[in-house]
Amino acid sequence: MADGRAGRASVRLRTTAAAVLVVAAALLAGAFTLVLLVRGSLRDGVEATAEQRASDLAAQVETTGLPPQEQADDSDDEDVSWQITDAAGTVVRSSPPLDGDQASVEATEDAADYTITVRASLEEVGDTTSALIPPLLIGLPLLLVLVGGTTWVVVTRALAPVERIRREVEDITGDRLERRVPEPHTRDEIHRLARTMNQMLGRLESSRVRQQRFVADASHELRSPLAGIRQVAEVATAHPGALPEGELAAAVLEESARMQRLVDQLLLLTRADDGAVTRVRQDVDLDDLALAEARRVRRSGLVIDTSGISGARVRGDQLALAQVVRNLVDNAARHATSKVTVSTRSTGGHAELVVEDDGAGIPADQRERVFERFVRLDEARARDAGGSGLGLAIVKEIVAAHDGSVTVSGGARFVVRLPA
Repeated sequence: MADGRAGRASVRLRTTAAAVLVVAAALLAGAFTLVLLVRGSLRDGVEATAEQRASDLAAQVETTGLPPQEQADDSDDEDVSWQITDAAGTVVRSSPPLDGDQASVEATEDAADYTITVRASLEEVGDTTSALIPPLLIGLPLLLVLVGGTTWVVVTRALAPVERIRREVEDITGDRLERRVPEPHTRDEIHRLARTMNQMLGRLESSRVRQQRFVADASHELRSPLAGIRQVAEVATAHPGALPEGELAAAVLEESARMQRLVDQLLLLTRADDGAVTRVRQDVDLDDLALAEARRVRRSGLVIDTSGISGARVRGDQLALAQVVRNLVDNAARHATSKVTVSTRSTGGHAELVVEDDGAGIPADQRERVFERFVRLDEARARDAGGSGLGLAIVKEIVAAHDGSVTVSGGARFVVRLPA
């Protein structure tokens, strides 16, 4: 239960309590040390006084003999008493004794045939030490209150930006991702936290925009084959003899195959977004994948140049990398005039795949757009040529998931670089 209450306590309260406890422990240790040091210093002074008095009396005995009794009786130092004894232990001179219950220290000196013993009272040491206690008992709590109040105020001011950030975040919903949290002017941890949160909100907003556009484009793409199937079916229903035999089935088969390809590509993009395409890695021979795709496309009558294919091995998801090669080769085959060139090689710690066609090419200002989802350039992409606008987007996503890069130049030369 105590741990639960501690967990619910605010950062301000926990910080203040911790500061007060630490300072209290330090002050108590300091006060205890101070009392011991003062007491030790005063005791050393009393001992020095007793030793000095014993030394003076010993010098007097050796030079002028025993002090007169009047000197002993007239001693006005009530905190020091002394006596002189002869060799037989008989007291021959002494001052008035100290009170019997007083704590004292003792010093002894030998002079001629006598022994001088001096006792000094420690009463003043105890009184001085005791006088330190009341100021400490009053001052320490006041100092702790000051420390606690100062810590509370400082932490409150330090956490004020955090509270403003919390209130702003509380108002941000899925349809209001354009909002940003306030960034304090100070260049401290809270400023970095606010900046990081704004960057995160920017990524979330961008992701939402891409998702909405993706859903809209996917819906549009799926609507077209569905509309084609429905149109043919309506004609066949309204005019049973208008379509040649088998044309309805052929149209439905063609459009359904197109829908199947689109759905498969959407699923692959989803796997790429989730990072599933690289969860299982294995050694993959990129040259073998390129040769297999070249043999497949060669049946279409195009000239497929594979003379540049050499050993290139990478580590990754074989099915995903095979899709990369297939999409690039299919893209080149759709837009080539007569020839497609496929090559692979290992260079500088990287494996490189190059797919090039002799088609019209891609304008320089459009080369980055071809990797966006559902983008088809008017002069290079056509729905009736089999393009869905997802093939190159899939290539980019899979290559990025494998820590590689893909670029396009000329007309059109695609270069994929992956860690060897």
